[in-house]
Amino acid sequence: MYDFDADIADCARAVEQALDRFVSAEVLSGPGSAPARLIAAMRHGSLNGGKRLRPLLVRQAAAVFGVAPALALTAGLAVEALHCYSLIHDDLPAMDDDDLRRGRPTVHKAFDDATAILAGDGLLTHAFGLLATPDAHPDPAVRIALVAELAQGSGAGGMVGGQMRDIEGEQGGFSGNEIAQMQAMKTGALIRASVRIGAIIGGADARALSALTAYAEAAGRAFQLADDILDVTATAEAMGKATGKDAAAGKQTLVGQLGVEGARLQLASIANEALAALRTFGPKADGLRASARYFAEREN
Repeated sequence: MYDFDADIADCARAVEQALDRFVSAEVLSGPGSAPARLIAAMRHGSLNGGKRLRPLLVRQAAAVFGVAPALALTAGLAVEALHCYSLIHDDLPAMDDDDLRRGRPTVHKAFDDATAILAGDGLLTHAFGLLATPDAHPDPAVRIALVAELAQGSGAGGMVGGQMRDIEGEQGGFSGNEIAQMQAMKTGALIRASVRIGAIIGGADARALSALTAYAEAAGRAFQLADDILDVTATAEAMGKATGKDAAAGKQTLVGQLGVEGARLQLASIANEALAALRTFGPKADGLRASARYFAEREN
């Protein structure tokens, strides 16, 4: 029987250990020696005990096709490195201006703005380097597909574009559909890419990839809506970051439009949509099913 708590703990441990080995001057130095302060900032922004949910989705999607967790680790590590870069930059004064991340000072607070920008740049760059190595997949054609998938999920039509839409919405306001589009890009696109990367590693055919994509898009919406609810209902101590910032900034969210109870009803519906997308898969998709439930029910 599938054990979600054991799986998420094992994945977090494996990713933390892999990051600890990878984010080092010994590994990341190239034509020149990587500066110690830069490496320290990259480590501060990545080795900080996150849940590692995106690498978990990579390995759960790969597991649908019988791929062992160890064989999905490098791709999961790449996704997590890119995610950590996004958090470092998102916390900057010019963006969300946060002082706390996962219960610790954000990178620009622990170091300085310029070092934080460069630390994010480093994690972003090396994420794609990871996907280009045979450790990600022995087939070069598959590695190319993985690089393209992560670029699409994190670029102008994905995460970065969603961040831009978020900034524009703060200035000019959002309709309900525009909020959904922004969130599908800013948060959902990297979740979508994580699931699709796992499926590509597993050799998914077009039909399976389509079903898993539908799952991932719904799971991404569930994750973001739960996050918006927690921003209203949870404490900063529980979240490990500031809460109530959306309301304080006058930012429009679905929770603001629907109310907390209305948002919870919509969240349950979206989670069921994610589960329905997996109906053609057997028990090997139980990990993905558990993650969808976790996204909808999480408390931090």
